[in-house]
Amino acid sequence: MSRKLTRGVLVTALLFSALPAVSFAAQPADPARAYADLTAQATKLNEEVLRAQEDLVQRRAELERATADVAAAQQIERQAKSEEDDFRGQVDLITQASFEGARFNQLSALLVADSQQDFLNRLEMMRVLASDKADSLARLSGAVEKARQAHQAAENARTRAAEATAAAEKLKSDLDARNRALQAQIGEVRAALTRLPAPVVNQLRDPGDRSPVRVPEGAAGIALAFALAQRGDEYQYGATGLDKWDCAGLTMKAYAAAGYAIPRTSGGQAAIGRVVGRGDVRAGDLIIYYSSRSHVAMAVDNARAVHASTEGQPVKIAPIDAIGPIAVIRRIEG
Repeated sequence: MSRKLTRGVLVTALLFSALPAVSFAAQPADPARAYADLTAQATKLNEEVLRAQEDLVQRRAELERATADVAAAQQIERQAKSEEDDFRGQVDLITQASFEGARFNQLSALLVADSQQDFLNRLEMMRVLASDKADSLARLSGAVEKARQAHQAAENARTRAAEATAAAEKLKSDLDARNRALQAQIGEVRAALTRLPAPVVNQLRDPGDRSPVRVPEGAAGIALAFALAQRGDEYQYGATGLDKWDCAGLTMKAYAAAGYAIPRTSGGQAAIGRVVGRGDVRAGDLIIYYSSRSHVAMAVDNARAVHASTEGQPVKIAPIDAIGPIAVIRRIEG
């Protein structure tokens, strides 16, 4: 290589080294793909928030029950203590009477008796005193044991109340953190939505097929008719109507219209009814998606489902297998 050519290579290298570093590997993200990923994450977070809310409600109910148990046990303990004091007083009176001369044996009764009848009367008095003392001692023993058990029950209830309080506080803190994460994620989803090309946004907002659908008889048909009637309604995280829905809020209210109380979350709905296979899907079945079981749709037939999908998209009908990977399918009726 000539000295002139070498000098030219060095100059070129120096010029490139002076330029700002550019990453040629980092290509602009596909806006549609980024939006889909963000909505999937937000849907999962929304499900986690709803489950945490349910857990918190259960923990607070446990706390209320434990607090009520403490109050009830304390009342029983106070009553038992009062009975204990009464019976102890009776035993003390009988004991005092015995020491003051009411305690006799048969020989002393015979020696001091004025007559045969007096002897018999004294014996009867001895029997009554002995019986009363035994009865009072038994009642005293029972009252003491009742007070002990009530005290232990109160202590156990206090422990449960303390544990429920701690668990509720931890859940509340966790719920608040998840809510903050969800709101941040929703903000990212909405920002991603604004970056989508107009034709894509229009396609997402299209409510799709809104033609009449024939539904079967029974609860499944009533639930499906309810869900189909919401086509075109807006999606909103955590919403359960009247014109805004998230996925599990829609299916929950749909089955409520049919007289069935089902869980609020898609995870909870994944555990009710009975499992059916993909080939056996029929109208009204609940189809739960993703390994996290964070999304649910309702089958219209064996090929389509109606669902509240995600931010920026209305309630609509979509192909069952295009919504996402199926985790489980549940039949509520039949």
